[in-house]
Parts: sequence; C-alpha cells; structure tokens
Amino acid sequence: MQSFDVSFDYRCPFAKNLHLHVIKALRAGADFEVNFVPWSLSQGSRGDGPDVWNDPAYDGDLLSLAAAVSVRDQQSEYFLDAHEALFRARHDRAIRLVTLDEISNVLAPLGVDMAKVAADVASRRPHEVIAASHKEFDRFEAFGVPTFVVNDDATFVRYMSEPGDDPAQSVELITALLAMMTNRRDLNEFKHTQLPR
Repeated sequence: MQSFDVSFDYRCPFAKNLHLHVIKALRAGADFEVNFVPWSLSQGSRGDGPDVWNDPAYDGDLLSLAAAVSVRDQQSEYFLDAHEALFRARHDRAIRLVTLDEISNVLAPLGVDMAKVAADVASRRPHEVIAASHKEFDRFEAFGVPTFVVNDDATFVRYMSEPGDDPAQSVELITALLAMMTNRRDLNEFKHTQLPR
C-alpha cells in the first residue's frame, strides 16, 4: 500500500484535477492510503497580520475547508463524495462556497448531516485542524495546492486535466506520480514550456 498526504483548497483548479483523479483511483480500488490535508490559499498568500484561521474576515474563505474537515473527521463515510461535490460545485457550477447555505445545498443531498457540520464549524474545531495542517506543511515550504507528501518529502504537482471515463487511467497517473516522487527525488522541476493545445 502506498501512503501519502495531499493538500487541497477548493478554489484551486489544479487541486480539483488531481483530487478527482485520486478519488477516481480510490473508488476503483487503488491500493492507496490517502490523508487529505486542508491548506489555505489565503494563508499562503497573506501579508502581515493575523493568521487567517484567527481572523473572522477570512471565515468565508475557510468555510468550505472547515466543512470538509468536519465531514472528513466526523462523517467519514461521506467524505469522498463530499470532496468531489465541493470541487465540482466550485469549478463546474461557479458556486463560491462561502456560506453554509451554499455548502448545504451541495452536501445535504449526499446524506451529510449539515446540522452536525454547522455545529462543528461554529465550535471552530475545524479551524484548529486547518491551522495545524497548514503549519505542518510549512516545514516543507509548501507554496500551493496540490502538494503531495510521500516519505516525508513534498512535491507540488500541477496537472491540467481532470479524469476521463476510465478509472484505470487515474490509477496509472497517481501511481506514476508517486513513483517519480519516491524514485526521482533529484528531479526538482519538470515543466512544459507551453500549455497543451
């Protein structure tokens, strides 16, 4: 079994692409043990001032992350469906996911107990989890999502396409990426100079 952490913020389209591949691979039975880690783009780009999880002005920005952490930790049987639905709501349907009503409209139809999510978010426990996760990734000098951590080594990956119909392609993609992260640690940057047409 291959174990790894992978960070997410629902606002990032590249996080959407790779997380959808991870989800599809897991649903296809891939032998991965995945820790889905919240990482705030707002915190990553902030200047001086309080951390975003301590600043009520950023509560809207963090709300989808906080709701996801709540589902992941307290209703884990719904997490993969909720994770995919939040990415698709943000990027396919242009829902900002900055109010509980918006998030409830996405998650409640999946069976998620939104009253439980709302109470958890109100307690600010998920914000503490986001803070701890973000600080853990600080030691890797993480700068964006998705960042994978494999064998205590971090790699940022920008992948341009979401999954197609064949889950085997997603399994193959994630397996190949993990192999490169594990076996080609000297490869620091590999980037096409032009976007695919």
